[in-house]
Amino acid sequence: MGISESPMFVPGVWGPYYSAMVPGFWLNEGGQSATGKLIDHVVRGHEAFPELQTKAKARGQNIYTYLNNHLDQMKKPGPVGLLAADLHVWPDFHGNRSPLADLTMKGMIVGLTLSKGLDDLAMLYLATVQGIALGTRHILETMQTAGHHISTLFLCGGLSKNPLFVQLHADITGMPVVLSKEVESVLVGAAILGACASGDFTSIQEAMKKMSKVGKIILPNHQDKRLYDKKYQVFLKLAEHQREYKAIMAAI
Repeated sequence: MGISESPMFVPGVWGPYYSAMVPGFWLNEGGQSATGKLIDHVVRGHEAFPELQTKAKARGQNIYTYLNNHLDQMKKPGPVGLLAADLHVWPDFHGNRSPLADLTMKGMIVGLTLSKGLDDLAMLYLATVQGIALGTRHILETMQTAGHHISTLFLCGGLSKNPLFVQLHADITGMPVVLSKEVESVLVGAAILGACASGDFTSIQEAMKKMSKVGKIILPNHQDKRLYDKKYQVFLKLAEHQREYKAIMAAI
């Protein structure tokens, strides 16, 4: 997640590693485990999932395109994120990888009701994606506190194809998100290494400049800053409270 010319240690973030990704640069690596699986788990485990499947199929859409459109229809004046203003998710269902490095952490959902319809599923999906983006902000702020200077996010992989996921990362971190023109970035990376190995380029940096292109740049909606600053406060409290609950139960 962080690449720089000089080494810098951040607790809960792996590294620094020299020349691990780009020759001559130091790398600090932090991330969350199984975020795509988490979203799938939450959506598919909801009682309204069969209804979602049926309606998405009828429109010829995948389930996440349908959910994103459904949220747009549900939203009132203001950002779509307000729909989950009272629904909060701590996304570490599989332990915290960064920045807490605590495998004992569990997932948390605060704000559940007796509702079990498609609207409820859409809001839970929204809150889950928000929770993942808030986790990204948590990692970034930990790195920045240690002295890193991060101003831009670069997203690749399957979740970068989800417009809601991308926009929420921009909005919640307050940073622009850069998407690659070529969606399959792993394949591009392999091609870059192959081109260097074959002697077509003199360095990885040269190959990167020639073979990788910017697709879209997604800018944050700064008018949503107050909403997500508040949600981030709750997000940090969720971790704090979970550790308090563990301490209480450890006294058994």
